[in-house]
Amino acid sequence: MKSIGLFILMLITVSLTSCLGKPEKIVPVTKFQADRYLGTWYEIARLDFYHEKGMTHVTANYSLREDGGIKVLNRGYLAEKGRWREAEGKAYFVEDRNTAYLKVSFWGPFYSSYIVFDLDENYQYALVTSSSKSNLWLLARTPSISGEVKASMLAKAAALGFDTNKLVYVEQTEKPAE
Repeated sequence: MKSIGLFILMLITVSLTSCLGKPEKIVPVTKFQADRYLGTWYEIARLDFYHEKGMTHVTANYSLREDGGIKVLNRGYLAEKGRWREAEGKAYFVEDRNTAYLKVSFWGPFYSSYIVFDLDENYQYALVTSSSKSNLWLLARTPSISGEVKASMLAKAAALGFDTNKLVYVEQTEKPAE
C-alpha cells in the first residue's frame, strides 16, 4: 500500500513538471536582466496553438511580483467573437535570475517552460520558446518591426530547427475598441 501511494505521488510530480525543459540546441540568454525585460511586448509572429488561435493584437505585459517572481498578463483580441481575452500568470526563474529560462503558469500548479533564447542588446526584440519547438514567439517592443529585423529573427529560428513556414503573423494595426 505504501508503494502505491509513493507511485501516485511520483506520477503527480512528473505530470506537474513534464512541461518543463529545453528543446535540443536551445540555449537561454545569459546575463539576462529581468528589469529590462519588464513592460509590454507585442507579438509579431507565432507558431499557432489553441490558446491563441484566431487572436490578433496580442501583447504580453511583464511586471514584478511581491514574491520575487514575474507577473504575466497576456492579452489578445478574438475578432470572431468580437471581444478581448486576457490571461494572467506567474513566472519564476528555473536556474538563476541571470538566465532567461523561466517556468510560467496560468493555471494552478501547472508550469511550462518560457525560454528567451535570442534578445537584442537593447531589449527591443526577442525570440521565445517553451519546452518544444512547436512553440515560438517573435516579440518586439513596438507593434511592427523592419523587414531586416524580421529576416534576421526568422533566420535564427530556422537555423535552430523551428518551422518558420508555419508562422502566423499577428495583426497589430487598427486596434479594436476596448
